[in-house]
Amino acid sequence: MKKTQMHLAVAAAMLLAPQASLTLTPTNKPEKSWYSLKAQNGNAELMIYDEIGGWGISARQFASDLQALGKIGTLTARIHSPGGDVFEGMAIYNMIKGHPAHKVCHIDGLAASMASVIAMAFDEVIMPENAMMMVHKPWGGTLGDADDMRKYADLLDKVEGNLVGAYQQKTGLPEDELHTLLAAETWLTGREAVEKGFANTLTEPLQMAASLNSKRLKDFTNMPEALKKLFAPQGNVPGATNTPAPAATNTPAASVPAPTSPSQADIQAAAAAMNKDRIDGINAAFATFPQFADIKNTCIADTNIDASKAKDMILAKLGEGTTSLAAQPNSVIIHAGNGNLVGDSIRAHVMNRAGHGEAQKDNAYNSYNLRELARASLVDRGIGIANLNPMQMVGLAFTHSSSDFGNILLDVANKSVLMGWETAEETFERWTKKGQLGDFKIAKRVGLGDFNSLREVREGAEYKYITLGDRAEQIALATYGELFSITRQAIINDDMSMLTDIPMKMGFAAKGTIGDLVYAVLTQNPKMSDGKALFHSDHGNLGSGAASVAALDAGRQAMRKQKSGTRHLNIRPEFVLCPVALETTMNQIIKSSSVKGADVNAGIANPIQNFAEVIAESRLDDASAAAWYLAAGQGRDTIEVAYLDGMDTPYIEQQQGFTVDGVATKVRIDAGVAPLDHRGVYKSSGQ
Repeated sequence: MKKTQMHLAVAAAMLLAPQASLTLTPTNKPEKSWYSLKAQNGNAELMIYDEIGGWGISARQFASDLQALGKIGTLTARIHSPGGDVFEGMAIYNMIKGHPAHKVCHIDGLAASMASVIAMAFDEVIMPENAMMMVHKPWGGTLGDADDMRKYADLLDKVEGNLVGAYQQKTGLPEDELHTLLAAETWLTGREAVEKGFANTLTEPLQMAASLNSKRLKDFTNMPEALKKLFAPQGNVPGATNTPAPAATNTPAASVPAPTSPSQADIQAAAAAMNKDRIDGINAAFATFPQFADIKNTCIADTNIDASKAKDMILAKLGEGTTSLAAQPNSVIIHAGNGNLVGDSIRAHVMNRAGHGEAQKDNAYNSYNLRELARASLVDRGIGIANLNPMQMVGLAFTHSSSDFGNILLDVANKSVLMGWETAEETFERWTKKGQLGDFKIAKRVGLGDFNSLREVREGAEYKYITLGDRAEQIALATYGELFSITRQAIINDDMSMLTDIPMKMGFAAKGTIGDLVYAVLTQNPKMSDGKALFHSDHGNLGSGAASVAALDAGRQAMRKQKSGTRHLNIRPEFVLCPVALETTMNQIIKSSSVKGADVNAGIANPIQNFAEVIAESRLDDASAAAWYLAAGQGRDTIEVAYLDGMDTPYIEQQQGFTVDGVATKVRIDAGVAPLDHRGVYKSSGQ
């Protein structure tokens, strides 16, 4: 009888887990578990802080817990795991990948092996600089004859293909490169993971401590030395002396006491001391080279770089672009400067004042106002300003080719615009479909009605090409934007509102513009490619009736009965879009367990309880306080919001001109909004 076992687990524990202890006790599972899954206020948090598939808890239990959450808007995961069972992990990856919620994953310390694969299922992966991710080939073992061994090798190859597929969907890296990374057992820092596409966002390093315990350290050869040393056997037993070890004897293994595992406090202390010595050495090496601040930060973030390697990097940087004096015996080279230290320091200070960064205690420009920063950007580059008045000096800081001042202010304003965009309270993103267009030409979208049932292909017969309908809906981009100016007067007056409040409000306005376009589609009811309005009785998506169980159920049934030719589409409404005036009524109708007016009869249950999520939008009140709408799930053919090349945030441009006494700044966004198919939406007049 052959026996097979397969894991994709890293045998590593590392110094990267939050110091706070965690109790993972998911509902209806044993006291010990490798994950917890909790929902609150329509969102859910998943924590994976142990070996995947451990404690006898399988993907089946995970699936049950995930389904029990019901409808959620966001699924946020926090991962610190050495990996685990490959088949359980792939099942979990597929469950998360197919979940309709917006999915965000934080790598708190380690996402190794199968844990890294699960992270690929999330829309956004966020990693601190000192977190790590590890990828490697699947491994396992089987008992049996030679044929069994060959079959098992083939199985391992197929599993590796599945893993590469998951990584490729996230990173876009070629398959050959991914196979190479897996074969090399590649350990990636947070920065490296972002550069290769395994993660989306890099954050500041977190204070971490070891918390994982794995017995498979011996199976991995490329683990960073810092991790190996941290989990090396500890010989400092209290009361022991430094006497030589006795000669080996034939004492049975059972009589040899097992080495004492280090305590959590010992591990944390060892990790902190080791990392402090490394960082102190790097800081000392860079003490006389402040212009290489970026290289220093890179060295500190990479746990494999010590002071010796940092010095080699300094020498290499100093040698860039130089020519040996031996080759030019009569030449004299004189160079004095501070790299871009001034520009970086000014940028950091202005970012801090604008609320986009933390204060740097050792920044020499912390006490400067905007006018003084403009002067510093010129003086420290050797640009004379003795004969200039304040208006001329600030203008020169904007325009001189050696000055970073204008670009710094542009970066700060851009941060403020994005902050306004990201914090704007808009509802359209929760239910519309996000798309992408490569130019401003009119594009056509294939709707739900362009495909009927697939045709039977008889044995030996050829497949036939489908014929698309002529009713594809059109969508095209348009540009929306405004100008504001960062004037010389604002700099002289130290007016930060030109860098914070105004750009932030323009970010609000940019997102609000897209919201206006989306809800105008609902309220203005444009014509579709068939010449009929989006909501039309011939489309089977227009009804009447005030908000009630009966009216909502009628709309639900109308969407479920929509067809493409003779094929039933079975569209399920996921959202109720209503004016604010109806928000309370809609929630009462949908969330109540019984029908209004029939509470006394416990046998009459609410047939539409929790069938859809209510989204109230004030723009709908302006058109009608009674009309309401149903929409299919996000990503279905409802209304598409397309952005140029997928750039779904506004961006700004700057130009020096005669019409503005300073710098004109343009905020713009290229977007197109259009209905895709009448079957994905339904309207009731509310009357």
